[in-house]
Amino acid sequence: MIPVQIPPGLDAAIDEAWQAAKHVPGFLLEHEARILGRMAACAPRTGVIVEIGSFKGKSTVMLGKLAERYGFGPVVAIDPHNFSNPELKDHRPTPGATSYDEFLRNIESAGVSKFVEAHRAYSSDVAKHWNRPIRLLWIDGDHGYPGAKSDFDSFVPHLVPQGFVALHDALHEFSGPIRVFVEDVLRSDRFGAAGFVKSIAWSQFRPLDGPSFRRIRTALESQACNLLPFVAHDQPLHGLRKIHYKFARSRVPRSLPSLKDWEKILNSSSTPDRQSQEPAPSSPAP
Repeated sequence: MIPVQIPPGLDAAIDEAWQAAKHVPGFLLEHEARILGRMAACAPRTGVIVEIGSFKGKSTVMLGKLAERYGFGPVVAIDPHNFSNPELKDHRPTPGATSYDEFLRNIESAGVSKFVEAHRAYSSDVAKHWNRPIRLLWIDGDHGYPGAKSDFDSFVPHLVPQGFVALHDALHEFSGPIRVFVEDVLRSDRFGAAGFVKSIAWSQFRPLDGPSFRRIRTALESQACNLLPFVAHDQPLHGLRKIHYKFARSRVPRSLPSLKDWEKILNSSSTPDRQSQEPAPSSPAP
């Protein structure tokens, strides 16, 4: 596989994109936005970015600014904009409210409208007719397991080699993102380097040489899998159970590496040895 190359001026481009995105209402933290920007800029030029869950456009603006800077696109932003996800119910101002008009205003104000292809629809409906290659799959929709699993299974088959997948809120009290990441990414030899940044779980799609990244994934899986029993039923955690969950979560590394270190992680494929030829170790399902 061709080593991942960092495009020129990436740190400055990400700084500029964050300045445009940070005031847009939403739940994306700065370091999360920065890892998204890196993936968008470093993925192969073939294909589009798919964003599942746009809300009011915070990550859309971030990704749109990188598309403007490096000449790729579009950002395919998929969201029914009806506050349908349980985690958004407290943000619905009135019955029947929509976030679509504010989303459009925000991407227009940021100057990225021409880089965004908006689909006011459920991801399951868009997936039925999807046939385009994907360079970055950004999943931030339904955080329940059935929804997150459906988004992953529907769109990952279109991911190009050396493209990226990222799931938001994987280190929050939701069953979907963390379970999908552990079971379908970290335990799969189709993927290469992987990690967490704040609550984003990310990995690079490496179907040709994924086994040589198995040690990296297995080390992360051994820590992340401990979270699965706590969030299995999508119920709020209280008391000792919440304390134990927070302790298990604290064991999962989730800081943003320097750009230089991140490049090394992506290109750290080791020479396949006996371990990489054996079946990947598995952990009990939650």
